[in-house]
Amino acid sequence: MATDPCDACGEDVAIGGGIAGLWSSDPSGTGGMTLAFEDGSEHFLCFSCLDALPEEPTEADVLALREE
Repeated sequence: MATDPCDACGEDVAIGGGIAGLWSSDPSGTGGMTLAFEDGSEHFLCFSCLDALPEEPTEADVLALREE
């Protein structure tokens, strides 16, 4: 299974789908998602970091998670 690092905490996050999961009897999904902001920036975050964001997050909120 492929992984991608979380842009906030740096942990490797599983990326579901693809050929690796095709024949697995224990399929697993993606452990995060990409947020796209109005300024054109995008950040891939794990679900734990997503939960730590406020209701209407901005890129500054994502960058603040890196510092914690």
